Amino acid sequence: MYKVFSSLTACFLTLALALSLPTGIAGASEHKVVHKNAIVLAMFGTTVEPALKALLNIREEIKKAYPETPVKIAFTSNIIRKIWQKRANDPDYAKNHPDVPKDILHVQGPLATIANLQDAGFDNIVVQPTHIAPAEEFLDLCSYVRGLNSIKTIKPKFMPFNKLVVGRPALGTFGPAHPYEEDIKSTVNALASDAALAKKEKAALVYMGHGNDYFPSGGSYLQFQDEMRRAYPDVLTVIGTVEGFPGLTHVVEQLKHAGIKKVVLKPMMVVAGDHAMNDMAGPEPDSWKSVLNREGIKVVPVLKGLGEQDEFARIFVGHAADAAKDAGIELR
Repeated sequence: MYKVFSSLTACFLTLALALSLPTGIAGASEHKVVHKNAIVLAMFGTTVEPALKALLNIREEIKKAYPETPVKIAFTSNIIRKIWQKRANDPDYAKNHPDVPKDILHVQGPLATIANLQDAGFDNIVVQPTHIAPAEEFLDLCSYVRGLNSIKTIKPKFMPFNKLVVGRPALGTFGPAHPYEEDIKSTVNALASDAALAKKEKAALVYMGHGNDYFPSGGSYLQFQDEMRRAYPDVLTVIGTVEGFPGLTHVVEQLKHAGIKKVVLKPMMVVAGDHAMNDMAGPEPDSWKSVLNREGIKVVPVLKGLGEQDEFARIFVGHAADAAKDAGIELR
């Protein structure tokens, strides 16, 4: 009986001691949620090593704006990623190309890049595309993010993301929050140096965009063309695309109608990659340069991607800032 009484007494004393402890000690063992921010730059990508400088310049501008926030690069093009995967498995390639950053050599798609960040504890992620127009690549990227945001766990605390959002492409996108007209005008302002070069050359300014056969992105390009003409009336700006509307035929028609004999030919693309070197300025008879030459038009090609121009690269810094602010994410 004495042993039973002693055991009960010990239990009551232990309970009383636990109840008398400061509540802060018990709370200290609870899990505290700390949200971590990151940025994913979703780029179409390129396989041309010199063209990488445009992509890396955009990342550098983002890093300068938010030095405390990790910035990861992802390539949205499946074909381009496969080429880099093949290069990564070739020991001679890395040896012969020491200037190619490791994260480019082992670049992943947006889904894998986002998943790796989430696994590392980053649950506030801004996915900033570096696409020009709101077309196929951008819309597919939005679909990926919508799919990830549709994940709902039984317990809210186990949700994979707190905030996962997508920024706007250079020429803007749909919706009233950020009027696309303003994005087009911002792009026009960022490309003042292109108009200045054409004026210096006493030439028209011709841009070659990528375009799309499955989505009418030509409207954005044509509105950009109109704004360029308004902003720089001394220079005739004409834009065409490799795929879809408006094509090279439309470019030639406009130049001939205006009596143009000389043009500055430049890619309306983030990088001066395969399209710029071959489709635009290559020696093949069907390249834009060759076609324009046959029409009696002198061509001054500029093999420089828009991403190499700091003013243009900063457009994506601003769009990432808007996406973060709209979602309540504080980038630092």
